Amino acid sequence: MSTQMNEHRNPGRKKKKKRRGPGEEASRGTYILPNLFTTGNLFAGFYGIVSSINGQYFHAAVAILVSCVFDILDGKVARFTKATSRFGVEYDSLADLVAFGVGPGLLIYLWALQPFGRLGWLAAFLFVACGALRLARFNVQAGQGGSKYFVGLPIPGAACMIATTVLFLLKVKGKDYDPTHVVFLLETYVLGFLMVSSIPFNSFKEMEVIKGKPLPTLFVLVLFLTVVAAKPPVMLFLLFSTYVLSGPVAYVVRALRKRRAPETCAEDPQEHAPPAGSG
Repeated sequence: MSTQMNEHRNPGRKKKKKRRGPGEEASRGTYILPNLFTTGNLFAGFYGIVSSINGQYFHAAVAILVSCVFDILDGKVARFTKATSRFGVEYDSLADLVAFGVGPGLLIYLWALQPFGRLGWLAAFLFVACGALRLARFNVQAGQGGSKYFVGLPIPGAACMIATTVLFLLKVKGKDYDPTHVVFLLETYVLGFLMVSSIPFNSFKEMEVIKGKPLPTLFVLVLFLTVVAAKPPVMLFLLFSTYVLSGPVAYVVRALRKRRAPETCAEDPQEHAPPAGSG
């Protein structure tokens, strides 16, 4: 009763709202910033899809590369500002599926695989499905084990491989080039397989050379950017081709070394035997 009487006596009195401190406002702005880069990733991916439908394959391929830049920046900004969150991880995965799954799949289908009929759209669908599986596996395995290698080809790497292939051939062969070739069909299937495989690919997250030698690293980086800027389609195609091939080649080399190691031990047992009297 006393509470109701006080309210009737002071009708104009309002409850004071709790003011947010400057730290809380800054924290909210910090969490929004990485998501803005993720939104840029999603926008570029959607623009690439629209460009592919309109037959503007050059713009679609460039949009995939722009999405890759936004994808790198949102992760870097989130870790730098300590604004990583579960929401950001899920939002980033959905944006990646659009930009690096649906976008490249539609691009390679409309550009080169459409004349193959069922085999063509199945290859494009396989690429998208394997990209979704790759993202799901990455989210499940996040935080487990070391970060030196990715398990399977990262979906941005597979998407950029398709984008740079289109840019390279448009640059070398021109717009009148007919890309109806079985090589691109096989490339799409192989990229899908590499994404869901267990082949390790270097993540470049643990590069002690950069920490210990900043000036030589800066020189190499500037030289690299200069070379890429001279002929971007050619150099980017060679760059991503080297990265995609590096995983299977290193995997085969390691397998051969493991196979040769037991044979060497069997051929020369005294070389690996412990010295006399060692126990």
